[in-house]
Amino acid sequence: MALGHAFSVAVRGLEGHLVEIEADITSGLPGVHLVGLPDTALQESRDRVRAAVTNCGNTWPQARLTLALSPATLPKMGSVYDIALAMAVLSAERKTHWPRLEKTVLMGELALDGRVRPIAGVLPAVLAAKNEGIQSIVVPIDNLAEASLVDGVDVFGARDLRQLQDWVEGKTRLAERIDSPPATVDVPADLSDVVGQPHARFAVEVAAAGAHHLMMTGPPGIGKTMLAQRLPGLLPDLSSDESLEVTAIHSVVGLLSGKAPLITRPPFVAPHHTSSVAAMVGGGSGMARPGAVSRAHRGVLFLDECAEIGVAVLEALRTPLEDGEIRLARRDGVARYPARFQLALAANLCPCAPADPQDCMCPAATKRRYLGKLSGPLLDRVDLRVQMHPIKSGAVAMQVAGESTSAVRARVAAAREAAAARWCEHGFRTNAEVGGSLLRRRYKPAAAAMKPLVTALDRGRLSVRGMDRTLRVAWTLADLRGLSVPGLDQVNDALSFRDAGAGL
Repeated sequence: MALGHAFSVAVRGLEGHLVEIEADITSGLPGVHLVGLPDTALQESRDRVRAAVTNCGNTWPQARLTLALSPATLPKMGSVYDIALAMAVLSAERKTHWPRLEKTVLMGELALDGRVRPIAGVLPAVLAAKNEGIQSIVVPIDNLAEASLVDGVDVFGARDLRQLQDWVEGKTRLAERIDSPPATVDVPADLSDVVGQPHARFAVEVAAAGAHHLMMTGPPGIGKTMLAQRLPGLLPDLSSDESLEVTAIHSVVGLLSGKAPLITRPPFVAPHHTSSVAAMVGGGSGMARPGAVSRAHRGVLFLDECAEIGVAVLEALRTPLEDGEIRLARRDGVARYPARFQLALAANLCPCAPADPQDCMCPAATKRRYLGKLSGPLLDRVDLRVQMHPIKSGAVAMQVAGESTSAVRARVAAAREAAAARWCEHGFRTNAEVGGSLLRRRYKPAAAAMKPLVTALDRGRLSVRGMDRTLRVAWTLADLRGLSVPGLDQVNDALSFRDAGAGL
């Protein structure tokens, strides 16, 4: 009997689990038996691994070969285990104990000729291996830049199985950690391109300064989409921890660049209005994969023509908007993905959507049904609502440029720094994250400033959640004006942003 060992990592959601791979060669009819809850892709690895091993000049065992992946109760998915399976088989076939295999995690897919192909989910897998105390990790050479984002471990890149064999035997060296530049980001469109709409421009600035959700309504062609597309350009760069969070999500989805994987700018995700619930929040068989809300984590999720989106899709946004994460239960377990994004909504006023709202031919009931897809609980989570109006010819003819993105970004950065300094002891970075109880007790404005909110609450115009969100916007307005506490003007302005959508 011959027994070989190797180690790999199983990624479930963004969590990784160390997997021990054992290869046992015993007498019996030749065949390969793979156990440990493998999925279809992993079952097919038997043929990939066998072809790669033999095409690299090795001998495949002509006996009963059992490959066990432990823990046995953990579902295993994908082709990430290929090179670990191959090295376990070679160790068993040669009856050789390679010390390097005992303290190294191997990840990568094998081509039939032995080349090691890149895989998705390398970053969370490397983080998991580090947390398990593993100090040496081998990944495909095309994933080396991504694996190098994790400090405190030795990462190596393998080009093919033959090179990996020589490294395990101490005959050669593998490519080591490399420093990669941040992922390239397209130059954002400038805010000065938007003609007119001063109130909507200010709402976008407030949204950027406090990380608030925003909804813009109005006739087509007046700048709703343009303003939403310029919102990410006003946001500050991601912190180092936020960059790793966002990069890990994009790694699982398989959207990272091989040479410059680190994402340092807030992402902008704009799914089509025909997207399904699974596309929006995540889904899939076995273990759910991230959806648009998670890909927009720490960035902007823009839903254009939101009144055309299915009701079920819109209602699915309520939980991540409140909790900042999405929990998806599937056959193989529950996947948890972060989903702390800024929601930007844009909608026409009615289905016919004429350039001049006075030309609308839709009956009142039709108009109510059109925007009625946006339920009260969903709209209650939107802090800023702006009704935009058509631009007159004079504003177009004058071509007076508004403030540039860089000028507004400077004010946004100053406001965010003030908010971060105020909330740091409580673990918050932006006004939109602050809990309502903290706002209503320790950081409550003066009684005179609170009076409009109390009146609106008593008259049923605001829910308690709406009151808390109005207070958060008031704090953002105070930060933009350099004030230490919101006053009556800031509270009234914040309340007006919610009243702007009262007719929805």
